[in-house]
Amino acid sequence: MHRRDFLGAGAATLVASVAGVPVQANDASPPTSRDGLNPPGIEVAGIRMIPVVGGRYKVWTKRVGKGPIKLLALHGGPGFSHEYLEALESFLPRAGIEMYYYDQLGCNNSDQPDDASLWTLPRYLQEVEEVRRGLGLEHFVLYGHSWGGILALEYALNYPQHLRGLVISNMAASIDAFLKRVAWWKEQLPAATRARIDELEATESYASGEYDRIMLETVWPQMVCRTAPWPEPLTRALRHVNEKIYVQMQGHSEFLVTGNLKGWDRWDRLSEIKVRTLTIGSRWDEMDPKDMQAMATRMPNARYAYCPNGSHLCFYDDQAVYFRHLLGFLRTLRA
Repeated sequence: MHRRDFLGAGAATLVASVAGVPVQANDASPPTSRDGLNPPGIEVAGIRMIPVVGGRYKVWTKRVGKGPIKLLALHGGPGFSHEYLEALESFLPRAGIEMYYYDQLGCNNSDQPDDASLWTLPRYLQEVEEVRRGLGLEHFVLYGHSWGGILALEYALNYPQHLRGLVISNMAASIDAFLKRVAWWKEQLPAATRARIDELEATESYASGEYDRIMLETVWPQMVCRTAPWPEPLTRALRHVNEKIYVQMQGHSEFLVTGNLKGWDRWDRLSEIKVRTLTIGSRWDEMDPKDMQAMATRMPNARYAYCPNGSHLCFYDDQAVYFRHLLGFLRTLRA
């Protein structure tokens, strides 16, 4: 039995039996909470399950803090989870920002259906709107990191009426821009390492584990996260990656995009985004910071922030600078 069905069908019986209360087969169903999972009137640390895909599945969400500015965070991947973004809750709530995480469908705490037709950009875009409605968010800030930045750009183009502000962190406006940057990064690797990566990619030898080992030990510590050791939320998120989603949408390689995101490009539509926007880039990122700077110049109400010591996860390896910029921008949205 699916865990959601088990909880919904069996919780009342379980509680009653423990308390010694007989349960009649024809008893009326007890009142349910808004999300159909948590008991009504019970605090559960801001966690709610939100129906998506027309109610067929549910995704996990969590509110942290309370305040007049509400921010929904979209994690990267595709196929990762909110966990690596947990640095946000060390800074935003104490600045009066009410923030919401959520795990996208197929990821970590959310339902994980085995249905490849769900892993597309249009379907995930619709999911963001379903989550917004489920949480009751209006005039809110949408924050997107990496793949989440693609989703955030698409949302701003399709649902601008709901937005108070937009943050695009460490994501260029096209896949080709990303590929140009990672090609530059590959050239910075030792010749032997570069040659071995090329061999493994040419033969599509991804299952042996050698390719992942090279990425995790040699490549990612340069362009993804430069702290040593890596923060625990990042290592935890890596344990929970849904590789099926990543492969279908991105591909097997960080240097090649063979999935259904191939060819995505919104450079020519950035001028349509009128909401106040912050783009964030960093020196050592796998995204070229010059692209984030150029994006800000193409949006009428955007500004650019630069993290000189950061990589893709600059909220860890250039933390003070990152949050000074982010919180400074969010403060401007109070008016």
